[in-house]
Amino acid sequence: MPDLYAVVGNPIAQSKSPVIHPMFAEACGHRITYERIESPLGQFAETVNAFRARGGAGINITAPFKLDAVAYATEKSTAAKIAGAANAIKFEGANSVAENFDGVGLVRDIVANLRTPLRGKRVLLLGAGGATRGALSPILGELPSEVWIANRDVAKADALVADVVGTANSNVRACGYESLGEGGFDVVLNATSSSLAQALPPIEAKLFAGSTLAYDLTYGKGLTPFLRLAKESGAAQCVDGVGMLVEQAAEAFYWWRGVRPSTSQAITHLTVPLN
Repeated sequence: MPDLYAVVGNPIAQSKSPVIHPMFAEACGHRITYERIESPLGQFAETVNAFRARGGAGINITAPFKLDAVAYATEKSTAAKIAGAANAIKFEGANSVAENFDGVGLVRDIVANLRTPLRGKRVLLLGAGGATRGALSPILGELPSEVWIANRDVAKADALVADVVGTANSNVRACGYESLGEGGFDVVLNATSSSLAQALPPIEAKLFAGSTLAYDLTYGKGLTPFLRLAKESGAAQCVDGVGMLVEQAAEAFYWWRGVRPSTSQAITHLTVPLN
């Protein structure tokens, strides 16, 4: 019988994971079944236990259960601990192991797919939520010259930096949006949820002066207000987060199956024109 996997969230109809993972499996010659599961709020553990009872081998987790996934797991990777959230679990007997591949997927898309090196570059992350928390360590692993984290609540950004990198790393700076000055960032990443509401973070056009990449972690929304401003302000490349989505899925597939799938077909299939 095919191995059974699923993505758990609420709502779940929008998830692209049931498209991506069967594409990976077919390309790799593997047989899997992949489901969407909408868990009632407050019943994540019960939902996952029922799935395991049916022989489930692993799950992806989407909003709003990424924190629940960490609490559920009996083992947690370093990335999941740092992020305080998990987007994948695999089941090993009575144990459940939590992972977070969001940051790795983001960096792989930027560096490998978009061919935009981060080494020695000035990087700006907008927002200090879970997406930034998960992305910070993988970004720092690429050795940028500086990483700035801008957030409305500066104390929250300060706390994130302290939690993830401590106080010794002078290359990481937390600030409010009003402290971004004239820009000069090579890569600008929108890790806020603003694009889900077709809204713009409190930034100005000058922020993108000389930028090589403007990246909106939201995907499938077309030319979001963030990307529109970046494009109009001269950012050399403007992309959404579909590559991150596919790359984190590929990391999970490799973790589960021991085979690393090619991602180009899935990225092309899911890409929405930015217009």
